Amino acid sequence: MDLSRSFTIRESSHRIINPFTPEKLATLGAAIGLRPGATVLDLCCGKGEMLCTWSRDHGITGTGVDISTVFLAAARERAAGLGVGERVTFTHGNASTYVAGEPVDVAACVGATWIGGGTAGTVALLERSLRPGGTMLIGEVFWRAEPPGQEALEACHATSRDDRETLPGLFELFDGLGYDVVEMVLADEDSWDRYVAAQWRNLRTWLDANPDDELAPELRAELSREPMRYVRFQRQLLGWGVFALMKR
Repeated sequence: MDLSRSFTIRESSHRIINPFTPEKLATLGAAIGLRPGATVLDLCCGKGEMLCTWSRDHGITGTGVDISTVFLAAARERAAGLGVGERVTFTHGNASTYVAGEPVDVAACVGATWIGGGTAGTVALLERSLRPGGTMLIGEVFWRAEPPGQEALEACHATSRDDRETLPGLFELFDGLGYDVVEMVLADEDSWDRYVAAQWRNLRTWLDANPDDELAPELRAELSREPMRYVRFQRQLLGWGVFALMKR
């Protein structure tokens, strides 16, 4: 069980595997009022940057779960480098079935709601690990504007308009699930640029070094296609943010 090689190539230079900058990640940690000793569960933790920097900056303890052995190795290296290796641990496994041994103060899935079959399912999944009165963090993509047609939908990796909510639609969904939204931090166009454009460089660097690899034709096609899709459609149509929720 592991993440596809193409994904790890695409994200090779990233510490944060979503459209957040380090500054936005720090803003989120401060916004939700983290305290020393707070416990955090991060499902699909990627390279562990959230847990590692929040442990350094706020003294939290935490567990990250991810399917990628490459990302988890980077997460453990980052924890050691920041001197928080005794406070954060990283587990290789299926995040969709993971439940914390003890209820946590913060349960998070930041940008991987496919593990629950969508936003609502991921909320239900995180509920299994969250203590009463705790904070849930959901990172989710949303429509900033209506997609103008099928080409735009495909460029945004959607099959229909209903594949995603708008920002107000997400708030209505959270309300219907019995949660108050108590904080949010949204990506902006610059943070999206930094995330997506870095993928293009990662792909080109890898292709230059591995022209005869079996993945080269697929990744060459991706690099030829995706930058134009991004500037024509994704940059204008897609938003992304992390929403802090508390059960009513």
